[in-house]
Amino acid sequence: MLELGLVGKPNTGKTTFFNAATLAEAPVANYPFTTIDANVGVTSVRSRCPCSDFELKCNPQNSRCIDAVRYVPVRMIDVAGLVEGAHIGRGLGNKFLDNLRMAAALIHVIDAAGATDAEGKPCPPGTHDPMEDKGFLEVEIALWLRGLLAKDWPKFARRAKFEELDLAKLIAERLSGLGIKENDVVLAIKQAGVDRSNPDKWSDDDLLRFVSELRRVSKPIMLAANKADLPEAEKNVDRLRKSGYLVVPTCSDAELLLRRANGKGFISYEPGNDDFKVLKPEAISEPQLRALELTSKLLKKWGSTGVQQVIEKAIYELLQLIVVYPVEDETKLTDKKGNVLPDAFLVTKGTTAREFAYIIHSDLGETFIHAIDARTKRRLGEEYVLKDRDVIRIVAAKGR
Repeated sequence: MLELGLVGKPNTGKTTFFNAATLAEAPVANYPFTTIDANVGVTSVRSRCPCSDFELKCNPQNSRCIDAVRYVPVRMIDVAGLVEGAHIGRGLGNKFLDNLRMAAALIHVIDAAGATDAEGKPCPPGTHDPMEDKGFLEVEIALWLRGLLAKDWPKFARRAKFEELDLAKLIAERLSGLGIKENDVVLAIKQAGVDRSNPDKWSDDDLLRFVSELRRVSKPIMLAANKADLPEAEKNVDRLRKSGYLVVPTCSDAELLLRRANGKGFISYEPGNDDFKVLKPEAISEPQLRALELTSKLLKKWGSTGVQQVIEKAIYELLQLIVVYPVEDETKLTDKKGNVLPDAFLVTKGTTAREFAYIIHSDLGETFIHAIDARTKRRLGEEYVLKDRDVIRIVAAKGR
C-alpha cells in the first residue's frame, strides 16, 4: 500500500492531523516530542466510482464505495517531530528519518499561525514566522541522504568508474530500502548537473546537490498550513503559497471534531465536504455545539478543514497518480469470485497496459497479450497509456 509521511516540528498539530485523517488515537499533548515511536494508520483518497457510469452495484474488496464515491486506502505514518540538526541525531532525528524510508511523499505540517517556535515550543500566535520552517525539512533529509552515501563514497565512486559499472543502478541498489528507483537517480543526476562518468571527482557540494535533487524527485514535499482557524494564519497561508510550494490551509482540530461527532451519530459529515448536518442536537453539550458553530464558520471561510484535501492533493497532484480498476470479466466487471469492480489501484500517470499487468502480478506482465477496455470493449496494446478511472481486463497467455 502506498505510504504518505507526515512530518514537521513538534507541536504543530501533526499528530492531531494524523488522528483526524485515520481516526486513530495517537497521544497528543502540548509539549515537544509527544510522538516518540511512529504512529501508523490508514486513510483514503476519493475517486468517483465507475459503478455510477455502468449503473450497477459494486462490492469492493480492497477499498470502500459510498454513494458512488470510491475510497481508496493509503497508509500514513506520523513520525517524531523534527528539529534542526535531526540528521546528526538532534531531537529524535535519526529515528525520525529512518521511519520515512518508504514514504512516497511527505506532508510537512506547519503552524501557519506562528504559535510554535523553532524548537517546537508553544509561543503567542504571530510571534514566530512560519516562513522560517518551510525549507529546513528539505535540508535535513538531503543531509541525511548525503550521510548515507558519503561514508565510503570515494571507494564506491572509484569502483563504479574503473569497473565501468552503471552509477545510477549502483546508487539505486544502495538506496533501495528508501523506495528510490533507478529512474529517480538518473533524473537527479541530470538535474543536479553532476558528471555521471566521473563520480570520483564529485565534491561535497556536488554530492549535496545530487541528493537534494534525489529527495525532490523521490520524496516530494507539500505543506499543510495548519491552525488556519487562527486569525494570524491567513496572511501566512498566502505567503507560503507564493514561496512555490503546494499549500493547503488546514485545521486538524476541526476535522477531528467532525469525524468523531459523525462516528457517534451526532452529525452527518463526509470528509472533505464544506458542510455538515446536525442529527442529534439534544445529545450534544453546549460547549460542543459552540465548537461545531465555530467549525461551520471555518468551513464557510476555507471551503473545508483541509485535511482530506491535503491527502488528495498529495496523491493526485504531488505524486501524479490515477485510479484504475482491473477486472477479469469485462462484460460483468467482475473478478473470478463474481465481485463487481473489486479493486482500485493507484498508479502513476503514464503507466502503460503492460506495466499495469506487472503491477497486478509479475506473471501477468510476462505473459501479457493485450488488454480490453471494459467501457468500449476495444483491444488495447501493451503501450496503451492508462487513463484515470479506466476499467481494464488484462488478457495473458495461459499455462504459466
